[in-house]
Amino acid sequence: MGVDVSVVIPAYNEANYIARALASVATQAWPVDRVEAVVVNNGSTDETSEVVRRLLPTLPIPVQLIDVPWRGRSRAKNLGAEHAHGTILVFLDADSALAPHLVPSIVAAVHAGYPAGSIAVLADETSDPLDRAFFRLIEFGKRQFAIYAQMLFCTRACFLSHRGFDARLELAEDREFLVRLQRSGVPLCHLTTTWIVTSPRRLHRWPLHLGMMAMFARWALGHIGIGRSWRY
Repeated sequence: MGVDVSVVIPAYNEANYIARALASVATQAWPVDRVEAVVVNNGSTDETSEVVRRLLPTLPIPVQLIDVPWRGRSRAKNLGAEHAHGTILVFLDADSALAPHLVPSIVAAVHAGYPAGSIAVLADETSDPLDRAFFRLIEFGKRQFAIYAQMLFCTRACFLSHRGFDARLELAEDREFLVRLQRSGVPLCHLTTTWIVTSPRRLHRWPLHLGMMAMFARWALGHIGIGRSWRY
């Protein structure tokens, strides 16, 4: 029996977070021999690869580690998809983690007629209450305005037939891809009964919550197509 789901994880200098991401894949409520992780270490200057290699013997799932010297989120995701064995692809940021029941929820959505869709993204429960409120507000906006964006799943066949992510993009590549699918008539959904938790670290780049405002501005601009090629 083959792999049902491949979780593609682009990683640039994520030595402090990649273990949690992989653990969340390994502890899914799904047979461990039917889910895999594909880590694409794209140009890291820290010990991301070394951490993954140390973890390999301890993980019950198959893990592919692909090292490339260049940077680029979209390129890394596309490369991971090319090497994936699963019939469904899930794209996970390296500083994030899957809810334990996410894989079965995604498989159910695909069987219900949704080849692709976005996934609710929440801040870590250990993070600041304001951070959690910020992510909940973003999720509320996505639901209210039917915006498909951020981390997503897609059948591998659909992903490849639509040429994957635009390799030029560093931000909102997920939004661009999902809009492209929607315009071509692919049914989409947004999973809200399950989720991905993520680190709010980028919200703290500046004091006095200026990072939160800057991040919201970047996401808003990226949503309308401005600044998508800028480094994230």
